[in-house]
Amino acid sequence: MVQINIAHKGNLRCEATHEPSGTTLLTDAPKDNHGMGASFSPTDLVATALGTCILTTMEIVARRMEISLDGATSSIVKEMATQPSRKIGKLSVHITVPLKVTDEAKQKLEHAAHACPVHKSLHPDVQIPITFTWG
Repeated sequence: MVQINIAHKGNLRCEATHEPSGTTLLTDAPKDNHGMGASFSPTDLVATALGTCILTTMEIVARRMEISLDGATSSIVKEMATQPSRKIGKLSVHITVPLKVTDEAKQKLEHAAHACPVHKSLHPDVQIPITFTWG
């Protein structure tokens, strides 16, 4: 169990504190939704969670295969839907792994990307296409 404490700071901003580490982060509403867009929005954090979770889950699998994922990156493009209500409509993910691996390793690592806990936690209406660049 992990506790995260959130304090409303006014002007559509919040400060979240990760209880175990004391690390904090600020959120701000996006410009297209009355905010200043000066930091991650809550939905940006969902996209961030997906990208970091995919790389972390892939690394867990890679370690079992004694493969280093050093230098791997993820890039997420978040698209909001407005109908029937404002929500995340699509999270397009691109994973770059700057090393050559066997087809079997690719298959296992790509499966891990699709099986990360954040991916599995998102509503099925959210489109999550994932593409990969290897080597």
